[in-house]
Amino acid sequence: MILFFITFFTVYTLLNYYIFIRAFHLLPNNGIVKSSFIILFVLVSYGYVLSKSLYKYLSVNAYDIWLTVGAIWFAMLVYFVLVLFTIDLILLLNKFFRFLPVFLFEYKSKLILSLSVFLFVSVIVLLGNLNKRDIITTTLKINIPKQNSKIDRLNIIMASDIHLSPIDGEKLLPKLVDKINSLNPDIILFAGDIVDDKAEILEAQGIGKSFLRLKSKYGLFTINGNHEFINGVESSVRYAQKLGMTVIRDTALLIGNSFYIIGREDSSKFRFDGVHRKSLSSIVQKLDSYPKILLDHTPFNLNEASENGIDLQLSGHTHHGQIWPANLITSLIYEISWGYKRISNTHFYVTSGAGTWGPPVRTGSKSEIVNINVSFQ
Repeated sequence: MILFFITFFTVYTLLNYYIFIRAFHLLPNNGIVKSSFIILFVLVSYGYVLSKSLYKYLSVNAYDIWLTVGAIWFAMLVYFVLVLFTIDLILLLNKFFRFLPVFLFEYKSKLILSLSVFLFVSVIVLLGNLNKRDIITTTLKINIPKQNSKIDRLNIIMASDIHLSPIDGEKLLPKLVDKINSLNPDIILFAGDIVDDKAEILEAQGIGKSFLRLKSKYGLFTINGNHEFINGVESSVRYAQKLGMTVIRDTALLIGNSFYIIGREDSSKFRFDGVHRKSLSSIVQKLDSYPKILLDHTPFNLNEASENGIDLQLSGHTHHGQIWPANLITSLIYEISWGYKRISNTHFYVTSGAGTWGPPVRTGSKSEIVNINVSFQ
């Protein structure tokens, strides 16, 4: 975990320096202007990390604003790097083929180009923010062997990766809750990463209270994703419980004498507490003959579910990249980055998530909830 953070911050710093140095060279030769720019750039580019580190010393408004600015910068950073890299590639080619007009290298032209790049990136991020607010409903119809189930149908609403924080907080959640309730769920399942901040911060601002309006026949169930562990798993669990959720932690619950909901701790658990999560085989080995629905946040080792008689696995985590072109990377990493797949007798659905991590921006996927109509046959 330490190595990961060292690597991340090293790469992150280098990318920020790549942008910083390009802008710095365009500044007028004035010490006050340059010093002010350096301070502002550091405060913005490291705002997400610094605000989270110093939250105990900040007012609520200062924390919320700094956190949001820092988060938006993450998205802008991606597109600044992509655009500037493209420009540098063109400039490199021009050294060999001399196809660019000379006036483009004048200071005025460079200034206009820089402002154009800033506006272009800002528009992309703005459109990405508007896109993430449009939460779609994906409908899936599947058949599962009935076994000893006492019901013929089950209407599941599933969501994941809501990532509640002061960035969106109660701005996003009421719309999400209304959308879920309108689908008349029999059961509501969350596949982890409900939180993107510490429970004490969320509770102090009343973030999450809209969850209490959710209605379903069998209740609300959730599991821990990696962000529950990042933000303190025990306090995150208590937070979810206060909001009416049953947190399933490496165990199985028989619902209505008709089907099991199995919840696994996230695969990142060992990195945080040094204890491995239970194997799926140990959880299911003594279960009776009922349909089995598994919540497992990170969609790795999908064959494990098929080998252990799981009928339906629901996962999240990937966000399908969230910000283009990261979706191209997640499609290579995960067998399912977003969507449905059947492996042997097991149905899988990996959702792109209802919220966003970090920047409130989606340019590589859509925000969604999933309506799964199950027929037990």
